[in-house]
Amino acid sequence: MDNVSHFTTFTLSGLNESVTNKYIYFALTLLWYLVIIIVNLTLIALILLEKTLHEPMYIFLCNLCVNGLYGTAGFCPKLLADFLSDTHVISYTGCLLQTFVIFSYSLCEFTNLTVMAYDRYVAICKPLHYNSIMTPLTVGKLLLFSWIFPCFSVTFTILLTIGQPFCGNHIEKLYCDNWSLERLLCKFSTVSIVFGLIQMACFIALVLFIFYSYIKLIAACRRSQEDRSKFMHTCLPHLITFLNFIIATLFDTLNTRFGDQEMSQSLRNLMSVEYLIVPPLFNPIIYGLKLNQIRKKVLRMLFRSFCSLHLV
Repeated sequence: MDNVSHFTTFTLSGLNESVTNKYIYFALTLLWYLVIIIVNLTLIALILLEKTLHEPMYIFLCNLCVNGLYGTAGFCPKLLADFLSDTHVISYTGCLLQTFVIFSYSLCEFTNLTVMAYDRYVAICKPLHYNSIMTPLTVGKLLLFSWIFPCFSVTFTILLTIGQPFCGNHIEKLYCDNWSLERLLCKFSTVSIVFGLIQMACFIALVLFIFYSYIKLIAACRRSQEDRSKFMHTCLPHLITFLNFIIATLFDTLNTRFGDQEMSQSLRNLMSVEYLIVPPLFNPIIYGLKLNQIRKKVLRMLFRSFCSLHLV
């Protein structure tokens, strides 16, 4: 028992079946990551620079893009390095750091989506009171909530893991995550179990609030054509984003906890990374295509860039 708590590295076995095609996977992953960075930074810069977009809905969208960049930064660089390496190991500290980033990214995504659902609920169900409710102070508090609550929750989880004895150091994934580390622990503390249940209850509460908001939104949109149009243009992108992320998260959860070992490693890898690489790319694209103001600003910016290149 003395040696189980002294692991200094963890082995990641997710790439064991991808050795022959690792350079192809490296190129595809690098391309995907660069597109994520470009698309999200473009939307963030657009919202920050255009004063007409300094509204709560677009500010929360900007926050969602920042979180997408944050989450992929905790996963993609390490994966790219592993593609070029023959040994896929990560230090104990690095594993805890990656766990923190990926776990907090996931929770931040849900808190961001909850805040955005609340914003749309107020905008459509209480339009006359929108400006008095969604004040700059309220928006600031909601932004702080979307980051502080997840980061505090994950920090406490990591602190409960530090110092615990591990009975192994082999992780059957492409990255470190909380559940994989917990499976390696020699024993579970009562505090960890209770806090895990509290986290789950909070997560369920956030999801239920989003569903409740949309039930109220759909009921409110039946009143007039204007409300239905507003729902289609501002709420539908959020609903698609929410369903996309929750389905991707569900895939990873089912794969991590109940995954069939006879399933191919490639399929298990795909299920485990979908929530990390798909939402950060498709969120800004979905909003960019559906929101008129975003779409017009992007097209105008592209047109200006095209004209300036040809004038030169």
